[in-house]
Amino acid sequence: MSVTKSVSEKVKHMDPEQHEFHQAVEEVMETLEPTVQRHPEFVKHNIYERIVEPERTIMFRVPWQDDKNNVQVNRGFRVQFNNAIGPFKGGLRFHPSVNLSIIKFLGFEQIFKNSLTTLAMGGGKGGSDFDPKGKSDEEVMRFCQAFMRELYRHIGAETDVPAGDIGVGGREIGYMFGYYKKIKNEHTGVLTGKGLEYGGSLIRPEATGYGAVYFAAEMLATRGLDFKGKRVAVSGAGNVAQFAIEKVNQLGGTVISICDSGATIIDEAGIGNDKCRYLMELKNLRRGRVSEYADIYKTAVCYPDKNVWDVIKEQGIKVDVALPCATQNEIDGSLAEGLANNGCICVAEGANMPSSPDAVRVFQANNFLFGPGKAANAGGVATSGLEMSQNSSKLSWSREDVDSKLLTIMKGIHKSCLDAAESYGKKGDYVAGANIAGFVKVAKAMMAYGVI
Repeated sequence: MSVTKSVSEKVKHMDPEQHEFHQAVEEVMETLEPTVQRHPEFVKHNIYERIVEPERTIMFRVPWQDDKNNVQVNRGFRVQFNNAIGPFKGGLRFHPSVNLSIIKFLGFEQIFKNSLTTLAMGGGKGGSDFDPKGKSDEEVMRFCQAFMRELYRHIGAETDVPAGDIGVGGREIGYMFGYYKKIKNEHTGVLTGKGLEYGGSLIRPEATGYGAVYFAAEMLATRGLDFKGKRVAVSGAGNVAQFAIEKVNQLGGTVISICDSGATIIDEAGIGNDKCRYLMELKNLRRGRVSEYADIYKTAVCYPDKNVWDVIKEQGIKVDVALPCATQNEIDGSLAEGLANNGCICVAEGANMPSSPDAVRVFQANNFLFGPGKAANAGGVATSGLEMSQNSSKLSWSREDVDSKLLTIMKGIHKSCLDAAESYGKKGDYVAGANIAGFVKVAKAMMAYGVI
């Protein structure tokens, strides 16, 4: 059995119930086999086995009081996976689906994503099974403060710097940062995604969506194409989806879809700038459902209890570019076939691992331009890294400066993926290129430290 295969099998044996983590490890390990031949020192020092084991895994209870003074209890997590190239860095997710497997998969992916940015950031992830949907601001505040009462012991500006993720936006970051500041009596860059007024960076809310579109544009350019006149399918309706739509509009494309957990909207007239602003108000301020969009815009059709990719397949809707921006494994092999049959040529993952292994195989078999999440959605953490730099130097950069740096980073990630893929005999394979480029840098740093 190959070295990388044996690592995957050991992970499955040790943690048999952690299916999302198995998927992430297997997807990375199967592409790293070419590095085994070129870097025997990695095998000798057991880097492959060491990199799939978190440095530490922290689990804790989070008791808090709801508005009726009832005591509720949730479970909190922080997985500090690898800090070989910098402080642990990765978001916090508040969602009922959160468990240790999901946090480990996200933290593992974060190692390679952060490495690709070229910034000094290691990989980590955290969160809770708390659901902010339907909660009052006061309930969210009390939960965030209770969560930080334990988390503060394990994080710091040079140790571990969390950010937002699903269910954790500016409101939640503000509550957590304020409480950390109170109990630690210091104002440091311990969290990113902060408000501009207290140390945040311009472009941070936009960065993941913008970055995914920038990466897709780089992929299209390899075939002499761009976004002008392209029909684009976007899933999700949160920050990533919203700003992906905004950037596609700027580059001349037409976005035809959004979705949330309740429904999918197809708007053949396009979700232009005014409609995108309405979506932002609907989701960010009123915290409403996308079905309300169809009540306002009569060009839209609402499909209850369907995701975007189901609707595209069932209705035979033509798309050129797909930007999955919702959650993991939202596209399976059958839905990927639906995209192929409806003219799609490019997929850039705005979410983390939204395509199942079967879906990825379909994309590659049909010669798609396929940008995996650890490359295509690295813009968010890249701009978090830029926020860390601004906090360290007590400076604030202009919107144009941050956006320019983000574009440069995404272009650099695209080039690194292609260069690594070609160097290791996988020309044009963005999945292999992203994994290899991210891994080799971290592995060499781990080698430099000896056995620790």
